[in-house]
Amino acid sequence: MGTLLSDGCAQIGDPGPHGKRRFIGCDRKVHARHAKSRHGDRMRCLIAIILLLGAMVEAAPERYALDPARSQVGFTYTFSGDPVEGSMPVTAATLVIDLERIDRSQVSVTLDPGRADAGFAFASQALRSGSVLDVARHPSIRFQSTAIAGDLNGAVLRGNLTVRGVTQEVALRGTLLRQAGTAVTERDRLAILLTGAIDRRAFGATGYPGFVGPRIDLRILAEINRVD
Repeated sequence: MGTLLSDGCAQIGDPGPHGKRRFIGCDRKVHARHAKSRHGDRMRCLIAIILLLGAMVEAAPERYALDPARSQVGFTYTFSGDPVEGSMPVTAATLVIDLERIDRSQVSVTLDPGRADAGFAFASQALRSGSVLDVARHPSIRFQSTAIAGDLNGAVLRGNLTVRGVTQEVALRGTLLRQAGTAVTERDRLAILLTGAIDRRAFGATGYPGFVGPRIDLRILAEINRVD
């Protein structure tokens, strides 16, 4: 006896020795529909792969360049017990930022202690001297991140800070900001704020202990622009 299958083909006979059956009355339109369905499945799969690859590329870490004219380090120290504010220019920065996964970002900042301003002339000269920053032999200060945890609203950057040739591990708090006057959705022009504190004695900057306290509070503000 023949059996009408759900795809419009009629099956007759019993299975042969190899388990095969003979079919009659197959509608060619059914096969065409099946072929079209398979083609559609392949196209949907291909589109999904393209979209996935596009999302992966879009989510990749992006490189930002420093705007040196609008970036600097502010620091606070105590002189004879009173807080004094100073500044130091940022000369270079390498910033690779992943806005979706901040832990994949990297930050490297270089400062120029030779142009540091400690608030008044005597303090500035003392800061550059051999017993403090020793700029004659160590003309740069550098921070290189080694691990970043948190999110865009607040992250902790751990890394190596090198001052007068001495490298110590430090932790800085970081926040990613929009530059003034930019749109809420702006991602091409950003600012990064790093704050923390160090003990200058850990780097051998021990000069003038009777006047200057050991703790230095740091505030690094760098304006950055995305590199195409």
